[in-house]
Amino acid sequence: MRDWKRRVVLPREFRVPGSDMRLPSAPTLTVAAGLAAMALAFFSNAGAEDQPVSEPSAKRLSTAIFAGGCFWCVEADFDKVEGVFDTVSGYTGGDLANPTYEQVSKEHTGHYEAVKITYDPDVVSYETLVDYFFRHVDPTDPYGQFCDKGDSYRTAIFVTTPDERAIAEGEIAEIEESGILKDPVVTPVIQASTFWPAEGYHQNYYKKNPLKYRYYRASCGRDGRVKDLWGDSADH
Repeated sequence: MRDWKRRVVLPREFRVPGSDMRLPSAPTLTVAAGLAAMALAFFSNAGAEDQPVSEPSAKRLSTAIFAGGCFWCVEADFDKVEGVFDTVSGYTGGDLANPTYEQVSKEHTGHYEAVKITYDPDVVSYETLVDYFFRHVDPTDPYGQFCDKGDSYRTAIFVTTPDERAIAEGEIAEIEESGILKDPVVTPVIQASTFWPAEGYHQNYYKKNPLKYRYYRASCGRDGRVKDLWGDSADH
């Protein structure tokens, strides 16, 4: 009869013949490997539920660049558009590298104050953004925008592809043909060049300084002029 109480005790280690080296027995190695695998799985999954989940739209975001006078206002306007993921105020169109606000506004560097818009084309099209842009600026002013005059405050659309150029120029043609504006559109369509982000205090200025921003926008007459130009379509 088998003695069920009897058990075999395996050695925890054995000596390699001809040396002083001692190695764990096979069962010990198997257990150690199992424990190591469990620990790796635990720490790999730890906090997994706290990791951000990528949105499908983030896989194919696009960008657009518009100059419409004060970039605080352009940024604030486009942040309202569904499908716009991010807006950055900056400078583009000039030759000077890493321009500052003082240089762009006073030294005639050729840069425009502009806003780089990151958007989801599955939610909002480039054509819709161009249409929205025009109806929030005065595209008939060759000297600037509203109370801000000077080269850096002029309007412009900066394009990166032939399709974008065709859409922008097509929108201008439609506006001219409609006769909605008393004067011709002077907003140029320009091949995009390096976009330099503006200083940190300019980014999201309307959020950081809401009272100063609202006072500036109202005193500059931006909304009133846009309403006079575009009528009800200004709210589009």
